[in-house]
Amino acid sequence: MFKTVFTLFRGTVAAAEEQLEDRTALVILDQQMRDAAAAVDRSKRTLALAIAGDQQEGRRLEATHARIADLEVRATAALEGGREDLAREAAQAIANLEAERDAAMTARTLFAAEITRLKRHVANAEARISELDRGRRLARASEAVRSLRRSGIEAERPYESTLPEAEATLKRLRERQMEAQAADEALFEIDAASGPLTIAEKLAEQGFGPRMKSTADDVLARLKAKRPPAA
Repeated sequence: MFKTVFTLFRGTVAAAEEQLEDRTALVILDQQMRDAAAAVDRSKRTLALAIAGDQQEGRRLEATHARIADLEVRATAALEGGREDLAREAAQAIANLEAERDAAMTARTLFAAEITRLKRHVANAEARISELDRGRRLARASEAVRSLRRSGIEAERPYESTLPEAEATLKRLRERQMEAQAADEALFEIDAASGPLTIAEKLAEQGFGPRMKSTADDVLARLKAKRPPAA
């Protein structure tokens, strides 16, 4: 039992961690990309230092070559002038400069290899960061669309319940209006059938009292009465 409870606890913790990672995935990705960009910037600064060091060694090497060439000319002149002692001093200085020349050449070789490595590393890192940035934009767009869909569904739900209610209300209103109209018409018919005017018309039709409405015979008699007498 304890083992089951412990396993359930571990599963619950793992599920909570996964949910937290899902909710904060974009935030984590943003920070990871900032860290990666900072690392690339540091690599760029290291590359810049390597290039500067290589250039410095290059200038030193050029100066050393120039000094060696100058001392060789002077040492040769000293030998021709019978001053082997001065020529020997110049030869020693030349030997020292050649050691510096060799060191500078070795340094430039090392710098060249490091510069090549750093350039390849920076280019590869920048390409990967660009790919990650494109992926991040797509992820943000997908998340925004999903959020809009969730909002749209939540916004539609009230209408799903309100529209049928409104339609039912309109139906009830129309039914009441039709009932009221039918009642008014029936009341009018009742009033018309039992009113004083209707009773008077019934009595007139039976010959009790003057007629309430003119007939065709009445109209013809009136028209005949208006004609002038025949000559």
